[in-house]
Amino acid sequence: MGNQDLVQRAQTVLFQNYRTQPIAIVRGEGSYVWDADGKRYLDFIGGIATVSVGHANPRVREALLEQSKLLWHASNLYVTEPQVRLAEKLTAASRTLKRAFFCNSGTEANEAMIKLARHYHVVNGAPDRIEILCFHNSFHGRTMGSLAATGQPKYQEGFGPLPAGFRFLDYGDAAQLEKNIGPQTCAVLLEPLQGEAGVLLPPPGYLKRVRELCTRHGALMILDEVQTGMGRTGRLFAHQHEGVEPDAMSLAKGIAGGVPLGALLAREDVAKVFTPGTHASTFGGNPLATAAASAVMDLLQGGLLDQVQRAGGRLSQRLAALSRKTPRAAGERGLGLLRALLLSEDLAPKVVAKARDLGLLVNAIGERVVRLAPPLTATEAEIDQATDLLLGSVTQA
Repeated sequence: MGNQDLVQRAQTVLFQNYRTQPIAIVRGEGSYVWDADGKRYLDFIGGIATVSVGHANPRVREALLEQSKLLWHASNLYVTEPQVRLAEKLTAASRTLKRAFFCNSGTEANEAMIKLARHYHVVNGAPDRIEILCFHNSFHGRTMGSLAATGQPKYQEGFGPLPAGFRFLDYGDAAQLEKNIGPQTCAVLLEPLQGEAGVLLPPPGYLKRVRELCTRHGALMILDEVQTGMGRTGRLFAHQHEGVEPDAMSLAKGIAGGVPLGALLAREDVAKVFTPGTHASTFGGNPLATAAASAVMDLLQGGLLDQVQRAGGRLSQRLAALSRKTPRAAGERGLGLLRALLLSEDLAPKVVAKARDLGLLVNAIGERVVRLAPPLTATEAEIDQATDLLLGSVTQA
């Protein structure tokens, strides 16, 4: 059955809430996927920064197969070894975040983190300290709490009333944060790099300033590393580039190489306020997902992070060079293998469509940003091929 048939079937039975492209993906290997018509694509969006170690990675596949012979699910009424093993690896990789909670997605991890921050102050005698400072153009998820913390009104319209207690500031403006943080502040929630805003980096030193202000005022610094974590930027966690330590951090997307899993890490004194009955997840940390994630961690800590740093540098240079080859390209930005090609015209959706025709998968953020988030295993040859195809896409769009 080909693309057209599968697309028509999908249009008949699925909610039509996605801008689904007119292809049906049936197989993947490394940095490539194949559609139902047999056409091959170089996948440089990687399931939206989720296929972290390549499609059908042999190490992850073997971990899934071995675990599938033992135990698929037990719930958190019981201890399971793959969950403990993954928690040990994640907490060992952080200097201060020594407790882990598992769920199934990024928005669930952020919901848990928001609840944790609020409950922390309740337990510590400040139940009225509920305001969470968030940032314009941020994105934290689609569930009601995460949506309330998201600084993009287009996602919130039509779903009110949203949970109260969230206030928005300008991302990267340390002076503005200093004026607004105070005894009413429960937490400051931010991304180390705003992915859904168009891959926006804060000014150097900004995260350190946020850390200083949170410490001074007794507010929690809580980081959304759903998209930036797990090696995406060339460090295991993006905040490590600035040497700061948050009080809690959410992870998901690439954590298990494409298998659904979310995680919340927190300091010991913060995590302890989640006592039995305060929060839970039936499927969270199930043996299959955590076994896959443990294999991903082994790959990241076995040399892959160094490769990401080199590959990110090459991708950055190649994207920057496009502006010398066509006036439609206006530069690039990003960190590691989370990059954006900036356009000088409102062409991003057309560039994405033309790239797909040429055999390259990327995605648009707005009208003038094309996002690239390839597998962390992408080779230099694949990076060169992708940027050559992208040049053709920009000039022909």
